[in-house]
Amino acid sequence: MISEQVLDFLNALEKNNDRVWFQDHKTEFRTVEQEMKAVFNELFTLLKTHDDVDAVKVFRIYRDVRFSKNKVPYKTHFGGTIHRVKPQLRGGYYLHVEPDNKSFIATGFWDPNKEDLLRIRKEFEVDAQEVRDIINDSRFKSTWGTVEGDELKTAPKGFDKTHPDIDLIRKNNLFLLKNIQIRKCLRQTF
Repeated sequence: MISEQVLDFLNALEKNNDRVWFQDHKTEFRTVEQEMKAVFNELFTLLKTHDDVDAVKVFRIYRDVRFSKNKVPYKTHFGGTIHRVKPQLRGGYYLHVEPDNKSFIATGFWDPNKEDLLRIRKEFEVDAQEVRDIINDSRFKSTWGTVEGDELKTAPKGFDKTHPDIDLIRKNNLFLLKNIQIRKCLRQTF
């Protein structure tokens, strides 16, 4: 379960996002960071009962500001991924924990390599009916909504722009995203 302390720390960090404040609250950060790592490890263990996953990664709180106009040094959320076993499986899971109902979970293919993206597109070109049946199911839609992801404005090279599944073929990323309320959702889950 995620404690109020995690969300309180992130709220305070958003209001005091500078190195001096962060150094003064480093002990508190280490405590909430360990709590979040435990949450991700628990989630990893639960996912292993349903999918072949092999790695969990909790992202650092430090922002890379070298090439950014925004020089705020710290992220005001915790995020992490759980990867599926490669090379047999692709895709993965993402959890984003942020106060004020900005938390979400996501699953799918974010930035697949060009070989995987071509394979996905070829699968859709041959037969997308199984995927269509899933994403058009009313229960599925009520839980996940629609397939998200950046897409090309036209057909990718080598694909027919009039193909009936061009909406899926044009996607560069394919994922599902669900906004969640951390306090309610994670208490029910764990």
